[in-house]
Amino acid sequence: MTDEVLFHRSGRLGHVELNRPQAINALTHQMVGLIHEQLDAWVDDPDVATVLITGAGDRGLCAGGDVVALYDDARTGGDFGERFWRDEYHLDLAIADYPKPVVAVMDGIVLGGGIGISAHASHRVVTDRSSIGMPEVGIGLFPDVGGALLLAHAPGELGTHLALTAGSVGAGDAIAIGMADTYVPVDRVADLVTALASTDVDAALAAVSEPAPDAPLLDERSWIDAAYAGDDLAAIAGRLDDRPDAAKRLRRGSPTSCAVALRALRLARDLDLRATLEQDLRLVVRLQHRADFVEGVRAQVIDKDRSPRWDPPTIEDVDPAAVASLFEPLDHPLFEETS
Repeated sequence: MTDEVLFHRSGRLGHVELNRPQAINALTHQMVGLIHEQLDAWVDDPDVATVLITGAGDRGLCAGGDVVALYDDARTGGDFGERFWRDEYHLDLAIADYPKPVVAVMDGIVLGGGIGISAHASHRVVTDRSSIGMPEVGIGLFPDVGGALLLAHAPGELGTHLALTAGSVGAGDAIAIGMADTYVPVDRVADLVTALASTDVDAALAAVSEPAPDAPLLDERSWIDAAYAGDDLAAIAGRLDDRPDAAKRLRRGSPTSCAVALRALRLARDLDLRATLEQDLRLVVRLQHRADFVEGVRAQVIDKDRSPRWDPPTIEDVDPAAVASLFEPLDHPLFEETS
């Protein structure tokens, strides 16, 4: 066993605690396997009525997957990345389909893979410290773990804006765009955990929750809907000329990743979570072996010079046919019965 993830039992509650606070609880492959195994065991345990997912420390629930391990694998041409993502996506779907209530406390930083293990839960709690986002275009990937589905169903083009600019939102906006459900002040989270041990989920949440905070992103919806309409990334970039901050953030990401993210969100409008995760695997295993992923992680995480050299370097240089080819089915799909 490992102390990277802890499992507690208290009354009717089964508690999953991510325990890598020094890494903002970033998910390792072993953690993914252990969590899935424990969830399977609790399904058949009549004494467990509710499952809770939290993160140790006060920095955040989960900052995503173990990017350094994925970077090392990509540099050596290994298959660790594909194995990690396959198992991670199976866990994400298991959480979404879990037959018992799953309460995810999305406190602090919640990014990437942290979205996968929380935003598909039946009860998604945010706090005054929540900072929730999918910044993958900044490292040569795209919003995976079913994130494209969530962002595609946000009001108007708010999800598109967040995906293409690697944006993050606080508690009020997370609820407004459909990535969370309930606001609980951080100083009441301990009370929630105590209540869940003996109380029905809805009653426990009602006892500690408060009205959602303001959602400032909603105030920007008019210009965002106009700017991000359609399927043409270059046209979107052009319409952002009078929004220099958004334009800068859009062009900071990998041009290929931004094109992939836009297409993935548009397709996800007509998909369910299972099909979205299938699409995610097709994309991520191919993008991992492109130069932009290694370069993006180098610039953001390894050398931290924040100056990635993308290939191709601009949105206007992206080949639509090359982007479309990334969406082709895999020889070995994530879910064998899904084409």
